[in-house]
Amino acid sequence: MPVPFLQDLGVMTEDGRIVKTRTDKFRQINRFLEFIEDILPRLDRERELTILDFGCGKSYLTFAMYYYLHELKGYDIRIIGLDLKEDVIEHCGKLAEKYGYEKLTFLAGDIADYTGTDHVDMVVTLHACDTATDYALSKAVGWQAEVILSVPCCQHELNGQLSGSSGGKNLAPVLDYGLLRERFAALVTDGLRAKYLESSGYETQVLEFIDMEHTPKNILLRAVRRDADPGKAPDRRKAEQAAEDIRKCEEFLQADLTLGRLLSDIRENK
Repeated sequence: MPVPFLQDLGVMTEDGRIVKTRTDKFRQINRFLEFIEDILPRLDRERELTILDFGCGKSYLTFAMYYYLHELKGYDIRIIGLDLKEDVIEHCGKLAEKYGYEKLTFLAGDIADYTGTDHVDMVVTLHACDTATDYALSKAVGWQAEVILSVPCCQHELNGQLSGSSGGKNLAPVLDYGLLRERFAALVTDGLRAKYLESSGYETQVLEFIDMEHTPKNILLRAVRRDADPGKAPDRRKAEQAAEDIRKCEEFLQADLTLGRLLSDIRENK
């Protein structure tokens, strides 16, 4: 079935066929919508929902979310796409206007400085580079977003902290080799991010976003706020255990991650 935004973004032909060279992108879109379908029971159908997409880029998935949730599923949603590239944002805005997507807007701006709303139901951040992911996650926690979907990218921060730590020295068989060091730092960073979300009251899963053959950046963090699930009461013990796990890991590696500092600021300001 022809889908206008997929045609304009070069994924689909006018007669509804998938462009061969964009098959990977089409699979990525469908895989992402599968993750969203899983969390639909957590979203309130009785009111307008606000979704923020940080680092939306060309907005393949932003348009897909709007089309799927509003056009196909009938949810009353408002989606805001945010990215630093003004020309890309301008183009996406024109496409949204062309399709009549009245509640899909695009803004140029930095994740860390965004203050355009005080309530968000779902935060999406895909391939926001390095600590930009951390700013997006902390914003989501600050808003008490019901759902967070994040595919991190380019996790450099911990990599630069490993050399001087006693824990790092004990990991020389891994850290002495650039490729292994990079992958180790990325995995530990994302593991800590998942634990930070758990310590903030979220049920968190670490999932494969897309097959490794398509991209090595294929880890997705999916977090659902515990008290947003009527079947689960808040579990303080789980949050406390996650905080203890973080403390031990960071102490061993002498790590000091941006997300930890940002969440600490949120707690202090409450």
